[in-house]
Amino acid sequence: MTASPRSSSLSDRTTTAIRETLAGRRRGPFSGMVFAGPAVIASIAYMDPGNFATNIQAGAKYGYTLLWVVLMANLIAMLFQALSARLGIVTGRNLAELCRDRFPLPVVLVMWVVSEIAAMATDLAEFLGGAIGLALLFDMPLLVGMAITAVVTLAILLFERGGFRPMELIIGSLVGLIGLCYLIEMFIAPVDWAAAGLHVFVPEMPDGEALLISVGIIGATVMPHAVYLHSGLTQNRAPATNDQERRTLVRFSNREVVLALAVAGLVNMAMVVMASSAFHAGHSEVAEIETAYHTLTPLLGVAAAEVFLISLIASGVSSSVVGTMAGQMIMQGFVGFSIPIWVRRLVTMLPAFVVVALGINATKALVISQVILSIALPVPMIALVYFSASREIMGQFVARRSISVIAVTGTVVVLALNLVLLLDIFGIDIPGLPPL
Repeated sequence: MTASPRSSSLSDRTTTAIRETLAGRRRGPFSGMVFAGPAVIASIAYMDPGNFATNIQAGAKYGYTLLWVVLMANLIAMLFQALSARLGIVTGRNLAELCRDRFPLPVVLVMWVVSEIAAMATDLAEFLGGAIGLALLFDMPLLVGMAITAVVTLAILLFERGGFRPMELIIGSLVGLIGLCYLIEMFIAPVDWAAAGLHVFVPEMPDGEALLISVGIIGATVMPHAVYLHSGLTQNRAPATNDQERRTLVRFSNREVVLALAVAGLVNMAMVVMASSAFHAGHSEVAEIETAYHTLTPLLGVAAAEVFLISLIASGVSSSVVGTMAGQMIMQGFVGFSIPIWVRRLVTMLPAFVVVALGINATKALVISQVILSIALPVPMIALVYFSASREIMGQFVARRSISVIAVTGTVVVLALNLVLLLDIFGIDIPGLPPL
């Protein structure tokens, strides 16, 4: 299908504005806005329904204590998303394509299969989250909520035919809606700001269960599909013609990553703060989205509960759209072909319908999806660290040794924590830690 003239011209005008800014012909305080978009889209992965569940559990059980974990997870995410964006800008290739170019075919095929499974597992959690929000808000069966979510996400995906800019604006609007919802929640909830501020910067780990919840927070933050996607969003948006332009693009990209993921981090902190303010004192057992909604109504009022659901719906729909985009990019990058976006949308949402139709508990399905993500996470993280540190691939834009050391450390920390989560979920005893 051909793109509509209006949506096509929107992307064309953005590309022209980027080229003019790079050439120095476009100046002013808002000239940098044309570079915004890729990190905004990637940031939605850090505000998906999986984050809702872990943040609610953290706030309800431990109050403000684990806010510093949210900050740490967000800083790790900033580093990896910045490296992914830089990779796309400098090489003109996305992470999956570079893996196909540089690794043996059997390795590439295994990486592709693992990454595709991870993308589908991600979509399961995101799709179910949006459907649960609709079902609760409008008092409808979950299957009906899933059908509506499917139609809405497919409709949004069709805007991708018009180029990159319409999708950036749509996802950006949904990110803004999520942020607005939690800003409202902060005015409704009785927050102890002094205690919240203290625990953002003062590390504390009360017990083994808190450690496991912290693992869940980090596991729900660094997402495999977002690492793949960001490099693809930057590779052809406005290709640089020389190193000076690449340097400028990288500089604007780094700024956008910091701003977009700072917003995502604040939203995650707001989730913990809201759960702490509402549930910690007398409802510390709250750990599921449905329970949180039903408990919020008598505690903070109908408005707070409904705003919570609106943010969940926006999160589920937008993250499901982005997850489908990532899956398409992963397939095209690893094996060189793609399928129509509506076919991928239908295929990736089938597991969610099967789960609900068979009567499987939605929360258990979300746990299983997180296990799959934990298994898949080493693939993009290790590949990204390797490529970013390769002078042959990155040239003068190779990551500084200090950045590489931090990236390797972050990778080891995330993978070790994911291993703890996997061992616990599979029933392997860990000394000093209680079961989940």
